[in-house]
Amino acid sequence: MDYVQLIATMSPEIYQSLIRSVELGKWPDGRTVTPQQRESAMQAIIAWGESHLSEQDRVGYIEKKEKVGDSRDAPLETPLNWKD
Repeated sequence: MDYVQLIATMSPEIYQSLIRSVELGKWPDGRTVTPQQRESAMQAIIAWGESHLSEQDRVGYIEKKEKVGDSRDAPLETPLNWKD
């Protein structure tokens, strides 16, 4: 089974278990998560979320809010006031 197939067949329960293990730094049986295991688990969490979750429900989602009167496409002009 290759990586893509593994992610496609991963259950939501395993996904939640991986998230919990990364958060706590240990596996459900109490063993410590190594840095390599943490990296692999995070890659699996992200890959699974990309194919099974909406954008707002994925790990790392940040809602983009605009401030009132804030427009990134058309910056406001600020007049220069020269002082003598």
